[in-house]
Amino acid sequence: MAFCSGCGTQIPDGSTMCPACSAKAPAAGAAQSTTGGMTDNVAGMLAYITIIPAIIFLVMEPYNKSRFIRFHSFQCIFFWVAIVVLQIVIGIFGVVPFMIFITLPLHMIVWLGSVVVWIILLLKANQGQMFKLPVIGDMAEKQANAV
Repeated sequence: MAFCSGCGTQIPDGSTMCPACSAKAPAAGAAQSTTGGMTDNVAGMLAYITIIPAIIFLVMEPYNKSRFIRFHSFQCIFFWVAIVVLQIVIGIFGVVPFMIFITLPLHMIVWLGSVVVWIILLLKANQGQMFKLPVIGDMAEKQANAV
């Protein structure tokens, strides 16, 4: 299933128009839209490398016009902020005597889980999909739509 390059809505297979904004759907096998010299899927994937490219894409002129790039940039920022907050909360419980035996494995599980989710987000963005995380994805979509 393809996505509209204008509004990001899913376009049913075989459709020639976007059902949401009536933009013309790209032809099958057509190249993805480019923004600032690179395709949107590459820019969306680069947004997940760290928070810094995500912020740069939100500030720089040609990239902040693409809803796809804005969505992935906001989702990256929200994802890593949530991971940092979760690690801090787990760390606070670690100062309680003998809780380190519970919190140390939790730190490792959260770290491993975040790496796995991060790789999935990288791959999905590179494939041109707007893969949404459960809560964070909805927040990112609202921010990406608010222009």
